Amino acid sequence: MRVFKEEQRFTQSWLIVLITISMLVPIVIIIKEFSKENSNMSMNEFVFSLVLMPLCVLPIFFFKLTTRIDEKGIQFQFFPFHFSPRVLTWIEIKSANTRTYHAMTEYGGWGLKTSFLSRKKKGISYTVSGDIGIQIECKNGKKILIGTKLLNEANAILKTYEHKITTNEN
Repeated sequence: MRVFKEEQRFTQSWLIVLITISMLVPIVIIIKEFSKENSNMSMNEFVFSLVLMPLCVLPIFFFKLTTRIDEKGIQFQFFPFHFSPRVLTWIEIKSANTRTYHAMTEYGGWGLKTSFLSRKKKGISYTVSGDIGIQIECKNGKKILIGTKLLNEANAILKTYEHKITTNEN
C-alpha cells in the first residue's frame, strides 16, 4: 500500500516579515502615545494593547493543511476550519490530477477560499503557499483544489490509484 502524506503551515519568510512589520507600526504608535506627557492612556491600556497585538496574529501559525492519499481515497484537513479530516473515497471521485494554479486570480489568495459566485466553476481551494495543487472533481460536481509542495510525489501516488477512479465510473 502506497501512502502520500503532506503537512503544510503558514511559515513563509515573507509572511513572517510582513506580519512583523505590520505589528511594529502600531506598537511604535502606541508607545509614542503612552510616552506623551499628557497621554490619556493608562498603564493597563498600554500593556493590554501591547499584549493584544501578537495575540491577534498568533493564530495564523496554528493553521495546518494536512493531506493523505491512500487506497481508500483522498483525505484532507485544514485546521482550525476542520477538526477532523474530510474524506473523499475513490468511488466519489470523478478525476484527480495535479495542476498549476494562480492563487490570486483564480481564488483570491491562499488559505480556505471559496466564492459564492464561482463555487461551481472553480470550487473550493485549500492552499498554504505556492502554485501547485491537487485538483479533484467529484462525481456530484464538487471541485476541490488542495495545495501541495510535493508535485512529483503527488503525481506518483495519483498514478498509482488512478485505476480506482476509472474502475468506479458510473
